[in-house]
Amino acid sequence: MMLDRDEDMLMTGQRHPFLAKYKIGYDNEGNVHSVILDLYNNAGWTIDLSAAVMSKAMYHCDNAYYFPNISITGRICKTNVASNTAFRGFGAPQGMSMVEAWMEHLAITMKMDPVILRTKNMVQNHHVTYYGQTLQNSMRGIHGRNGGISIIPTKYGIAYGVLFLHQATAIVHIYKGDGSVLISHGGTEMGQGLYTKSIQVASQVLDIPIEKIHISKTSTDKVPNGSVTGASVGTDIYGQAVMNACVEINKRLEPYKRMDPQGGWASWISSAYLDRVQLTVSGFFSTPDIGTNPVTNTGNHFNYFTYGAACSLVEIDVLTGTHTVLETTIVMDLGQSLNPGIDIGQIEGAFIQGYGMFTMEEMLYSSKGSLINRGPGSYKIPGFGDIPKAFNVHLLKGASNPRAVYSSKAVGEPPLFLSSSIYFAIKNAVRGARNSEEDFDFFAPATAEKIRLGCQDIFIDNIVPKLPQRGTYVPWNINI
Repeated sequence: MMLDRDEDMLMTGQRHPFLAKYKIGYDNEGNVHSVILDLYNNAGWTIDLSAAVMSKAMYHCDNAYYFPNISITGRICKTNVASNTAFRGFGAPQGMSMVEAWMEHLAITMKMDPVILRTKNMVQNHHVTYYGQTLQNSMRGIHGRNGGISIIPTKYGIAYGVLFLHQATAIVHIYKGDGSVLISHGGTEMGQGLYTKSIQVASQVLDIPIEKIHISKTSTDKVPNGSVTGASVGTDIYGQAVMNACVEINKRLEPYKRMDPQGGWASWISSAYLDRVQLTVSGFFSTPDIGTNPVTNTGNHFNYFTYGAACSLVEIDVLTGTHTVLETTIVMDLGQSLNPGIDIGQIEGAFIQGYGMFTMEEMLYSSKGSLINRGPGSYKIPGFGDIPKAFNVHLLKGASNPRAVYSSKAVGEPPLFLSSSIYFAIKNAVRGARNSEEDFDFFAPATAEKIRLGCQDIFIDNIVPKLPQRGTYVPWNINI
């Protein structure tokens, strides 16, 4: 079946909208002692993956901070819109957004620099550096334009939501003659570089050029029972399965390497074949020391964490509500990156995708639950002109991770939340335009309409009081 874009958007589930209510206990020094959070997500008309998305959000409501006492309740709301579903981040960006929102609120309430407040409550971890310097929250406005700046950390847990998915199988074939290698595994290549990294792992273990290694398209007639390629763990489990298979191949070739050290790869393979040594090996991997006991509340919910921080500088036009991202700098801890080119591309792509989520991709529904903006003409996504004028991405040097292949770390989803630095920078710029240090309602996405309405002036003051009372009319759209 083929659908037009508007039909597809009308029927297909989206990322889950979230609402949070919070109570924070803190002292005069800015140390947070207790947090009570009530989360609500909009499931749409069926449950689909809403429970799992809520769970992921709840596990990320601390982001990169430590709170001695925290209570989180999640509620799934059934509504009359299309059933919402999984999307890159799977609830984690929404959960981390909640903590950063009330961190900003607390900083304003205490009249404390948000960077200082965040640093005071940062989780202690010697593997990652979060901030390089202290930055101010806003710049002065010039000629109807106002600037804002924000720095945001992230701590993203890497794991599937269920234990049985933490397994992977790979099959490695060695061909006599030139010793070509063919890899098959259950992971899906979707542009994230899984195939390339799998070939790199095999090349490293077997100590042969990548030109000799090939990988077949994923298919259940080659490797059945593959775990879903998601949760950013593809390379972690399938790369390790490939490694285990290649380690076994090396064991089988070891006698021939000792007998003829100068023979070379093709010669060793030929000798093993003539001796009737099996040159097809299956490698299996299951993530160790992971899983929780819900009764005793013990165990490891995540295999490890991917850390990062982003600083964004923006400028808004207080007359039109438009904004420009002048500069963004990102630092990510990816351990020992298997492929910096792929990983930096993933960071950039995730950040821009999140940029759309936090600033422009707004779903508007009629009062009857029908999606209004169902096409590129009214549903806005980032374009070439939205890329930050200066976009700097750095990988943290000297980091390690014994829990993944060659000390690497997952990269697919963790960078997405860092784009919230643009949202908070915009909010800081709007606050500067309001000439008030008080907190105010400013819900994501930070569209041009919301920015313009947030910049209080004589025009807005003349419009807002004339709006009819809520409940006395049927709105043309409902923002959820």
